[in-house]
Amino acid sequence: MTSRPPAPERPGVGEATTLDDTGALDTFLAVRPQLFGIAYRMLGGVAEAEDVVQDAWIRWQGTDRTVVTNPAAFLTTVTTRLAINAATSARARRETYVGPWLPEPVDTSDDPALGAERAEALETATLLLMEHLTPVERAVYVLREAFGYPHRKVAEILDLSEANARQLARRARDRLGRREAVPVDAGEHRRLLDEFVAAAHEGDLARFERYLADGVVARPDGGGRVHASRVELVGRARVSLFFENVWRKYWDAGRVRSVEANGLPAIVVDLDGAPFALVSLDVVAGRVEHVYVQVNPDKLGGYAAAG
Repeated sequence: MTSRPPAPERPGVGEATTLDDTGALDTFLAVRPQLFGIAYRMLGGVAEAEDVVQDAWIRWQGTDRTVVTNPAAFLTTVTTRLAINAATSARARRETYVGPWLPEPVDTSDDPALGAERAEALETATLLLMEHLTPVERAVYVLREAFGYPHRKVAEILDLSEANARQLARRARDRLGRREAVPVDAGEHRRLLDEFVAAAHEGDLARFERYLADGVVARPDGGGRVHASRVELVGRARVSLFFENVWRKYWDAGRVRSVEANGLPAIVVDLDGAPFALVSLDVVAGRVEHVYVQVNPDKLGGYAAAG
């Protein structure tokens, strides 16, 4: 089940519908996956991205569309600027967030790139690194690296000079360590997740340690909604002990299923028929550098088990 926002509804029975209304909706729906993809990458939350896309739809309804020569460009510009404003507010909220923060995972099984030409700036590890960028730097990075916009178009969308857009793109790449150049092997992620689940079920997570980088970090996100560590766990021994404890105390009675999250394999642990935790890995050069554990129930709605 995917965490995708609902499309704007067509007028109901008895409501006046004009050809212009229908054309405006069809135009919006055609570009909507890209608009949601931009907003989600900017904000790291589905509800926040939905709000931005809905605001873009309202503005589109109120626009004199006869003077809009390129609707897709117009809607992209509106959405990006709305997302920048929303990112400023979201950054302030992060400062009072309880414990480590993780972006809300999205099911990308139907749309691996989430509306983009490229899958960059969608992985959890990259979204976390993007938290260190200013909202404008983040917008430049998303438009360039995920959607392939040339610097000239990025400059137009953000009302910048082309030289400034180039400078911001270079600064963003440098601050992210050029992570987008590292290829991601989904098969390796799946194999390591399978090893992790098997070791946990057999009560021998110590054997999984050989796959962990020396400075591996486990980052749990409970958001103050459930009992969870409010600090990151660092190092092989601490990470292994952490998972041994949570598996034995909470997850052993659950059902484990394979899913896709943010373009990569992940696992969901269901308890009492509802998703309790989503686990994903950040793998570099065959070693697990980060383990992301999403247990905030507010961020797991998109992975409710079918049937």
